[in-house]
Order: sequence, then structure tokens, then C-alpha cells
Amino acid sequence: MVYLRGDCNRPNFPIRYTERVSKFVIAKLKKSMKSKRLAAQDLKNSAPSREEFEEMLKLWEKKHEQKSKAKALNYTWIESPLGSILAIADEKALYLLEFLDCRGLGWEVERLLINYNAHLAPGLSDPLRLIERELPLYFKGKLREFTTPVNPTGTLFQKRVWGELMKIPYGETRSYAEIAKALGKPTAFRAVAGANGANQLAIIIPCHRVINTGGALGGYSGGLPKKEWLLHLEGRGA
Repeated sequence: MVYLRGDCNRPNFPIRYTERVSKFVIAKLKKSMKSKRLAAQDLKNSAPSREEFEEMLKLWEKKHEQKSKAKALNYTWIESPLGSILAIADEKALYLLEFLDCRGLGWEVERLLINYNAHLAPGLSDPLRLIERELPLYFKGKLREFTTPVNPTGTLFQKRVWGELMKIPYGETRSYAEIAKALGKPTAFRAVAGANGANQLAIIIPCHRVINTGGALGGYSGGLPKKEWLLHLEGRGA
């Protein structure tokens, strides 16, 4: 199975992911960026600083604007107790919500622009304004359900898994096996794990609520302290 991003709950995933990136893709990405250091850093799924990531965003904005005039995606940064969060949306829905230090974030943004033949543009759309209001309330423990419209990008199976994740009540957790069983595919827990890892809408689609069978936290792309913090916030201390 080939995964497209760092799995929120599998700590060894970035190494496996990097091994699956072809030499052609690596060369193409390096060529597309003026800074080879940033390209290499991105491909290794490490976390650049916000200033470095801003540089990459500006490069992608310029690069993809030349290729596509059909669709513009706006982006903004939202500060949280767990660090900076990147939000990308069009005028109707949110496409991406990720922590800056999420493994493979640069690749996620690049893939998003390619998939939608889109370019980045400065400015705030209505979904971005709404998530800017809702996220601080969530982090203060004053919001349990988001109303920001989202547009998850994935296969039919991935979307079914994400639908099950969104059914996990605030303050509760589920295992991969439980989600697979809920989908009527009790042996598909590995595929469920892959779909969970492909989630690009952190917190809203709550992959942090998925833990290992037996109750162990498992992994998290932003680091276990973030996952533990979120579960404690929601009243489900590990």
C-alpha cells in the first residue's frame, strides 16, 4: 500500500513514506524550489520554521498561479496553544488544516495544488474567517462541534473512514479495529489506518481520537504530547 502523507497514528510512517517517493518526484520537487535545502527538508518530512514554510508557500503561489487561473485557494495561519496551524480554503470550504510541524506538510500543500489545478492567493475566504473564530473556542474548551464547511480530498473508502471518525463523540476514542467493524469490514483495520493517516483536516476530522487497541496512545504526526494534550482537553486523559 502506498500512503500519501504522514500517518497521524503511526510513528514510523515517515520513513516508509520517504522510501516510496520516486527519484523522479524528488528531482522535480527540488527543481521547482529555489532552495534545495528547503526541498530536501520537506521531502524528509521534517518541520521547517514558519518563516521557511512561508518562503515555500510564496514559491508555490507564484509557480501554480502561472499554471492555473481557474481556482484560487486562500491560506492563513492560526496560532494555538500547540503551535501554528495552517488553514487553506476556497470561498466555499476548508481543504486543509494542519499543524506546522506535521510531518510531510509541505508535500500535502503541493499535492493539494496539483490535484485541484489551483494556486495559492492571499486573502481570507468565509471558511477561513469561520475557522479563525472556531479554533480558539475549541482550544478553550468552549466548542465541541465545528460548523466550518470542509471539502475532504480522498478516495471513497477514505471518506467513509473519515465519516466514522467524525462520529466519534467529543471526549471518547476508538481503535482502528472498531472503526473497521463499524464499516462492515472487520479485517480492514490496516486500510482504516491508512485512511486515517491521509486526513488533511486535523481536529475537525479527529484522527487524534483514534488510539491503539488496548488503550495505548499510538502515534501522532505532530508528536505524542499534542495528541495527549488534545485528549485531555476533551476530557479523555490517557
